[in-house]
Amino acid sequence: MLVYQSVKQGFMSDVENDVIVTRIKDAFEQKIHRAAPREVLSWNNSMQYMYKVLNTSTIPDDCGVAIEFGVPYTNSRIDFLLSGRGESERAGAAVIIELKQWTSLDALPGQDGIVRTFVGGAHRNVAHPSYQAWSYSRMIEDYNEAVRDRDIDLLPCAYLHNYKVSEANDPLLHPMYDDYLSQAPVFCQGDVLKLRDFICESLRQGDNGRVLYEIESGKLRPSKSLQNALASMLDGNAEFVMLDDQKVIFEEAVRLAKKSRDEQQKHVLIVQGGPGTGKSVVAVNLLVQLTGLDMVTQYVSKNSAPRNVYSKLLQSSSRGKTYIKTLFQGPGRFYEHRGAPLDVVVVDEAHRLNEKSGLYGNLGENQIKEIIAASRFSVFFIDESQRVTIKDIGAVAEIRALALEAGAEVHDTELYGQFRCNGSNGYLDWLDDVLGIEPASEVIADLDYDFRVFDDPSEMLAAIEVKNSVNNRSRVVAGYCWEWPTSSKPNPDSPDVVIPGFGFAKSWNLSTTETWAIDSESIDHIGCVHTAQGLEFDYVGVIVGDDLRFEDGGLVTDHTKRAKSDASLKGIKSMMKTESERASRIADEIIRNTYRVLMTRGMKGCYVFCTDPSLRAHLKDRMPANQTTYPSASASAPIAAESLTED
Repeated sequence: MLVYQSVKQGFMSDVENDVIVTRIKDAFEQKIHRAAPREVLSWNNSMQYMYKVLNTSTIPDDCGVAIEFGVPYTNSRIDFLLSGRGESERAGAAVIIELKQWTSLDALPGQDGIVRTFVGGAHRNVAHPSYQAWSYSRMIEDYNEAVRDRDIDLLPCAYLHNYKVSEANDPLLHPMYDDYLSQAPVFCQGDVLKLRDFICESLRQGDNGRVLYEIESGKLRPSKSLQNALASMLDGNAEFVMLDDQKVIFEEAVRLAKKSRDEQQKHVLIVQGGPGTGKSVVAVNLLVQLTGLDMVTQYVSKNSAPRNVYSKLLQSSSRGKTYIKTLFQGPGRFYEHRGAPLDVVVVDEAHRLNEKSGLYGNLGENQIKEIIAASRFSVFFIDESQRVTIKDIGAVAEIRALALEAGAEVHDTELYGQFRCNGSNGYLDWLDDVLGIEPASEVIADLDYDFRVFDDPSEMLAAIEVKNSVNNRSRVVAGYCWEWPTSSKPNPDSPDVVIPGFGFAKSWNLSTTETWAIDSESIDHIGCVHTAQGLEFDYVGVIVGDDLRFEDGGLVTDHTKRAKSDASLKGIKSMMKTESERASRIADEIIRNTYRVLMTRGMKGCYVFCTDPSLRAHLKDRMPANQTTYPSASASAPIAAESLTED
């Protein structure tokens, strides 16, 4: 989608007559949404600089100009795009220019293509401008058939017109960014003539915007190179091998995707499955398989943690370590989808979908409805018992109702096989019973799972550390009962999860990494439900806070013991004043579900410490009489390291 389109002569005239920003703003608000004041200031500033760059007769007056050009099937937009032809009349070309207002930045060693700068009112980690321009170019090449079939050259670059390069060792030009700088050169303050020369070398003749039209109207299909890259990345990756009913449901989803495409009829597949049944395994396989079938497919999940982990596991050095991330999206962008529907949207953790989108929850109408509207075929993987915030609306009945309203044919299926928790359905049934989520249908004689209750959190951590030393697949997580620092630069060495009386003090995982679940240093930091949901480990240690206790012979939940920074129950206090019974029920469900999620992340074992001594005693009492015995887990009888390495 093009917001503003003209030729160079028309653009120059609009700038000279002081109407360029008005025209961009009016078109933007008509086609997308209300323009923020910051965006308007950015246009006003950057267009003056682009006027200077284009103010030469060596750039033909009839070169096409596009501003705010939508990257296929994303909510990203190219700031400025120029089109024309090379030396021969038949060779089309487009120069992609990423514009930045930045004045300074920091290089981030160890993070591919990432820098830190002040943007959006705070210091944030963002893509390097050259990486950003290159990735936009790559996405267009991968999805736009016109670009591939007509040999349209895409030439990305970045222009930081306010940024003054230091004479030596400038972070913008750090050698670790050389790969991206070579593919998308960067121009800074004082580089008007250099950028002009770059454009002139590429655009020898004008085209009256013909190339822009071809790109805008080109059929969108994944390229063979993208298909082959994904397939090779998945091949032999044990993380994503499908078994039993996973394979059955996968093939059914592929069949329905083809049917949707061939018959141009909407279909919605709802896949229910408890923890460890392989919902994410099937979802990632569908992303790869359907992309290979020439279908534009996107993987969607509310939590960024699984998206980041899966994209890293599927990364390809030939495409850049973070390029594959563009295939993994959050659900909050579909409200602004325009044009032809995507072939397939695969929604993992659908129980986490929200009604509204945007930072302040004020955009769009309903994420479920918007995803169905934006796709021919949508797959929703769901476990209603994993809804863990007050905003979570994902429910089977809701999806079905909205699908029927959209005229879609609805299909239901369920994953049964258990591939987590040692394959023990007994443990899952026992846990649901103990947490008061669902009564067990029969007496459970043995959990067939390494479940232990510790009387000391430090001993539990030590036990998990031993397990983690084997293959870096064990983590410690906690309920959201400790404050989460909100400073722009959190200190990972500052303790957040502090338990008095035990000498236990650890930090949350904070924003130190996007892939806490697989990074080698993560054993030193505590995760929460938002960094663990949708993922699995070999062993998980769970710290149960004061929001879940055992009192007067029963389990009680207490939302007042949650941290003030916890957004999962935001609004519950107000609801208590007007709908106290409903508010209490929602808060109770969220707290129980949170610990159910945390205590089902371990494939081989779950070690638990409860801040409430009565709850520790209750969990021990509730363990089946015939439960497989493991070494004692108490403060008075520490566990020997060698006993913990026997898997």
